[in-house]
Amino acid sequence: MRLLKLVPDTTNIQFLKWRNLALILSMVLTIAAIALTVTRGLNFGVDFAGGQMIQVTFTQDETAPVEGLREEIGQLGIGDVSIQRFGEPNQVSIRLRETESEGEDGGTANSVSEQITEMITAEYEGSRIDSVDAVSGKVSDELFRAGATALVLAMIAIALYIWLRFEWQFGVGALFALFHDVALTFGFFALTQLEFNLNIVAALLTIIGYSLNDTIVVYDRIRENLRKYRKMDIVPLLDLSVNETLARTVMTSLTTIIALVVLLVFGPPVLFGFTAAMLLGIFIGTYSSVYMAAPILIWLKVGPDSFVPVETGGERAEHQEGYTR
Repeated sequence: MRLLKLVPDTTNIQFLKWRNLALILSMVLTIAAIALTVTRGLNFGVDFAGGQMIQVTFTQDETAPVEGLREEIGQLGIGDVSIQRFGEPNQVSIRLRETESEGEDGGTANSVSEQITEMITAEYEGSRIDSVDAVSGKVSDELFRAGATALVLAMIAIALYIWLRFEWQFGVGALFALFHDVALTFGFFALTQLEFNLNIVAALLTIIGYSLNDTIVVYDRIRENLRKYRKMDIVPLLDLSVNETLARTVMTSLTTIIALVVLLVFGPPVLFGFTAAMLLGIFIGTYSSVYMAAPILIWLKVGPDSFVPVETGGERAEHQEGYTR
């Protein structure tokens, strides 16, 4: 019985043929993503914006009356409130963002949450208030700074690791690819205005790890082929390296994508943003490993003889003397 191979052993795709077009496209998308993030901003959740979250279970209903809750809470005139199913079909999460006045007076936020809980218990028989969690503006600022610091330190640590594991050109290439991946993910959330919370920070860190893993596999094969094919031009050598790791890349990405698509379609709403970020990150991370991390070695003047030890005058004379004996 023959094994199924999604990528034949004889595959020889000239990926680097399109490297300049890919660079232009990536730079345009990266600049657009940064501009969109700066001008439009992110839709911060309670974790980063501050506010309160109320979790309710409707014990006598199979599904939570989300539409009815929106109408009832809207009549209270308390501003923007996010309501979504959480966990089981009969459970909901109600999120209230902190306003400037509430940031100065914590009692205002507490009174608003009390209005909502009293309305729910009065209007919906069998409803149970599971929890009321509050995140102050100070705590949310600390969470945001901690999340941003974690992302930056992760990228720097990864670049240093690859620098030590390979050479500095590889570290620069990996950092450039990671910045590209993170910037596009931020741009996606600025464009769609999906809620940006701690789950998304976890997704970004996972994307960084996935992209790094794929990049290291490609870089390891490139370094191996640099030692093996000393007379081959750098462009065919990079194409060869990418094609040799293509089967592994396709299988890893495809299996992860299948799992994420199922989770995106059938998973709980609370994981939708996390899953969407991961799904986008898989595509971007795979693309950047091929069209960002590999071509940048060409622009950094890496060639088959770049890492060949250079003999000193004494070593050269010693070798020549050995040949004449």
